[in-house]
Amino acid sequence: MLLARLHAAGLTDVGAVEPASGGLAATAGLARRADGTPLFVKAFGEPPADDAFATEAEGLRVLREAGGAVTPEVVLAERDLLVLSVLRPRADTEVFWEECAHAVAHLHTATAHHRFGWHRDNWLGRRRQVNTWTDDGFEFFARHRLLRWLEEPRVREALDAADRRALERLCDRLPELLPDRPACLTHGDLWAQNVMAAPDGRPALIDPAVSYTWAEVDLAHLWTTAPPPEARVFFERYAELTGLDAGWRERMPILQLRQHLAVIAQFEPDWGAAAHVRATLAPFRERP
Repeated sequence: MLLARLHAAGLTDVGAVEPASGGLAATAGLARRADGTPLFVKAFGEPPADDAFATEAEGLRVLREAGGAVTPEVVLAERDLLVLSVLRPRADTEVFWEECAHAVAHLHTATAHHRFGWHRDNWLGRRRQVNTWTDDGFEFFARHRLLRWLEEPRVREALDAADRRALERLCDRLPELLPDRPACLTHGDLWAQNVMAAPDGRPALIDPAVSYTWAEVDLAHLWTTAPPPEARVFFERYAELTGLDAGWRERMPILQLRQHLAVIAQFEPDWGAAAHVRATLAPFRERP
């Protein structure tokens, strides 16, 4: 499938494509052009929308140009095909993760914005990420990052009426639970699998779902998705570079609700996401 799509897109000098593991939303492979140039290829069996790969390509570009992050170069972005330059697996050393902390801290601190959202919706996996411009960060996070998922069929099945009411109460109390912080450019899907290395070894980011929102949304995703032990230095250094207060760890489960809900909406099994959601919502349930 991937080889045929590459040829149809004009990359006729690719002779073969080897399957690549790791992707959850699309089929991926490694190809090589006749001149030896390696390529990373992604394709949807059926794209969730015509703009899915276009918005991903835009996200890679803006992370690099506005935020100074290292990202793969976009060779081709079409409706059902995305072709990128090849990165390499990261080296899980403390030196690598400290450098990653500097890169992510720079991304967040250099891109402050007065509004929350993005100029168009994009995609988190195979589900639309709603990015309607909003002046208030609490309203944006509640409406477009949490409550937005309640109408997804899998989420309706996983969460009962009491869970839904608890989530609504949590959203009402967000100004009490989270600090009032400005928006900045965020990667939007920053877990360890989306951190790789450039050919020169520098940390590089892939698979973004960018928007202007709270920086701690990125931090929460990495914190709560089992990063390697060497990544502990990432959080120490990031906190120093950005001036995080001592209570940031306690906020992570609330901020990660967004990602857990997205996982429930898209995947079966959900790798424990529903259980994490219910545990986080427990203090907000009605008492009998």
